[in-house]
Amino acid sequence: MMMLENGHRAHGFSSANFLDSDEIIRELNLTGDEVFMDAGCGDGHNAIKIIEDYNHKGTVYAVDIYDASIEDMETYKKENNVENLINIEANITEGIPGVEDGSIDVVLMVNVFHGFKASRKLDEVVSELNRIIKNDGKIAIMDYKAWDVPNGPPTKFRSSPEDLEKLFLNHGLKKSYLNEEIGEDIPEGKSHFLIMFEKE
Repeated sequence: MMMLENGHRAHGFSSANFLDSDEIIRELNLTGDEVFMDAGCGDGHNAIKIIEDYNHKGTVYAVDIYDASIEDMETYKKENNVENLINIEANITEGIPGVEDGSIDVVLMVNVFHGFKASRKLDEVVSELNRIIKNDGKIAIMDYKAWDVPNGPPTKFRSSPEDLEKLFLNHGLKKSYLNEEIGEDIPEGKSHFLIMFEKE
């Protein structure tokens, strides 16, 4: 498993082992015809779950910085003859090529946001997410609670929902939903929170 300079585990570490995709996706109240983006898709298990079980009439973008992730998603697409999947290798903080302004209904980012805190690129990522969502679109961020616990990223790279609320508000995005009882059961409680934002 590759370690980046900031100590962030990269490629090959999947949340599929300890987070329930259905639990996460149900929170999004999808109608099945959305333009959906799994931003920082990793092994793509959430994107694949959306395609197979939730979003039959819509389009799914799978975006990741690691070429291996995107290659795996391309293999899945070919082997399963999936037409409504668009895979893009991109560093989200530098912009996602081929995605028009205001074209995405729902962006989901699971266990990715702390990486932008680690790389000090928080404003850049929020700015790009704001660019791509529709006026009535939503951005759903699920990440580790800002607790000092052994599993997950170092505490200093974690954010609280309040931290994110302030950050997104600076970009004209307001909190529309918060669930602090989601994720894995750990001794301290539920491991994650899921927060959603939409344009003001």
